[in-house]
Amino acid sequence: MIEAPIRGSAIRGRYRVAVPVRFVHVLLALFAVAPSPAVATAGAQGAVSGQVTILERGARRTDDLANAVVHLEPVSGRATAPPPTTSAMALQGRQFSPRVRVVPEGSRIAFPNQDPFSHNVFSKAANGPFDTESYGRGKTRDQTFRTAGIYPLYCNVHPRMTAFVLALRTPWYAQAGGDGRFEVAGVPAGSYRLHVWHDRAAAHVADVVVPAVGVAGLRIELDARNHQVVQHRNKYGKEYPASSDLY
Repeated sequence: MIEAPIRGSAIRGRYRVAVPVRFVHVLLALFAVAPSPAVATAGAQGAVSGQVTILERGARRTDDLANAVVHLEPVSGRATAPPPTTSAMALQGRQFSPRVRVVPEGSRIAFPNQDPFSHNVFSKAANGPFDTESYGRGKTRDQTFRTAGIYPLYCNVHPRMTAFVLALRTPWYAQAGGDGRFEVAGVPAGSYRLHVWHDRAAAHVADVVVPAVGVAGLRIELDARNHQVVQHRNKYGKEYPASSDLY
């Protein structure tokens, strides 16, 4: 029997309700396995944020902090890859725009030619080399980046055109803003390896523990003092003609 008080304006007293013993045992079992607050917050998600700076040679001012990419990989296990996306990198003014594009593994990127002359997009990346061949104004070629990795991109027509695609196998990534600030949202509590990439500096890798409330105020300094500009070769492995950037 379960006895409970009766509360009301007109009736006062107590009543008894007959409850099978088996049902009482079920209730007790349910309360016994209810998760504690600590366990309940284990699946909570927070943001990982901070700022990237670059140590430059001499008094040079950093003007390409927005090219920095931050991503997290779990220390144990493997992240579930996010669904592929479709985006674009325009060929305009003899440049790739944007110069750095971060996408999930398996994503497709279109390369529309917005210049009044021909362009080409090629990569010699070991994880997925490709070549669009040359194509003219108003036309588009595209490429699917099926394997995670870093893809340096070039134009076989214009030697100064360079860009990078980072295809990632993790949903936790962000590209920095012009001031180097970044925020990776929706990171579950746990232990991670933090990767910071920039094309002019050595990659930065560090372990970070993310609590349920997230992590803020990270300060990451990359070192670009030893960076040297080396002219890449064309898709045939040869030097570009001296007049390449004139058309």
